[in-house]
Amino acid sequence: MQRNAPTPVIMTLSSHDPSGCVGIQADIETSISLGCHCTPIVTALCARDTRDIKDVTAVDTGFLIEQCRAILEDMPVKALKIDYLANVSQVEAVHTILKDYPHIPLVLNPARSMANLDRREGNAVLEAAKYLLFPATTLLCPDIVEAHQIAQQGDTIDACAQEILEAGGDHLLISGTRRTQNTYENSLYNSQGLVRRYTWERLSVFSHGSGATLCASIACYLGHGLLLSDAVQQGQNFAWQSLAASRRLGMGHGVPNRLFWATSTIEGERRRGSDGGC
Repeated sequence: MQRNAPTPVIMTLSSHDPSGCVGIQADIETSISLGCHCTPIVTALCARDTRDIKDVTAVDTGFLIEQCRAILEDMPVKALKIDYLANVSQVEAVHTILKDYPHIPLVLNPARSMANLDRREGNAVLEAAKYLLFPATTLLCPDIVEAHQIAQQGDTIDACAQEILEAGGDHLLISGTRRTQNTYENSLYNSQGLVRRYTWERLSVFSHGSGATLCASIACYLGHGLLLSDAVQQGQNFAWQSLAASRRLGMGHGVPNRLFWATSTIEGERRRGSDGGC
């Protein structure tokens, strides 16, 4: 009997968000939805709800290294995704680990995701990431606000992109480079400049976790062996579908439904059952 194709293993480094909007739960849900196995590495514990963050406690750097090494020495990791690093020590540790695994594609969600409640430390984390992590990155995924935080000298979107890629990294996907009443545009760049613009229907619902979902889904598609251009296209489509199906589970922002296809299937089964189907 022929064996099934191996399930891609995706390692993600992020915080634990108890609301489930971002962090390791977002990565696990996305990985499951896209047929991957997530090995989540906890970088920090957060106290937050669907409205805002209350507090952050960083995981000990030595324990962070132990988590990563345990998986990388045991499983064939097909893609890496980094979303939240709590301090400069963690950035330095991850840099050391990445040097041993240069063949694994890395998707990095920088800037605001790499800052805790202390703004000065958050800026130090970002600067360390630019120097140590950006050069090892396959795809950087900031939104437009984060892009301007990283590239403060850039007076246009294209200039920001050029400045960011000069710090390192193969490709850059900036979300929200252009908004209209009905559309939302993302832009993909490489060292030569703009590669492609993607236009999506603008959603009326506001959900927290769009960036985490987008980065995790792209990492999953890279883990399945897709070319970067295809992974970026499919990852955006998955993120849009998840956001469109968001649910308001608390008193704050909506929570992306990363298992939207399963919800649709269950609702269909319920309808058939109420109609007297077997």
